[in-house]
Amino acid sequence: MLYKRTKFFDFNYRKFIGSWAWILHRLSGLALIFYLTLHIWIINTLTRGSEPFNEVMTFLGSPLFKFLEVGLWGVILYHAFNGIRVVIIDFAKGSLFHKKLFFILTTIAFILWVAGSVVILTHIH
Repeated sequence: MLYKRTKFFDFNYRKFIGSWAWILHRLSGLALIFYLTLHIWIINTLTRGSEPFNEVMTFLGSPLFKFLEVGLWGVILYHAFNGIRVVIIDFAKGSLFHKKLFFILTTIAFILWVAGSVVILTHIH
């Protein structure tokens, strides 16, 4: 046997940063698809008039949805910056320093997430 078969949930799997970046990239992509579907459904309430839409928007202005909006901002940033990392790895020989690149881009995304979260949480409609 020339290679060792790795199971998806094998405990040895967690030591590879690239593997976890790949998994989180796919999960963040699925979360964005879910959000876009929900967003289209909410915008569709405009077809029933301004009153139903305003009711939905009032409901979405609650503190729970502010918290979810902060989470969405984090998902968008992670997905975008990890996508940049993937492009650099594929086209600019970034595989030589992909772990450092992951930590640098994740740190930038985190700083932007904190700054954006402050804006989101302090914004008054």
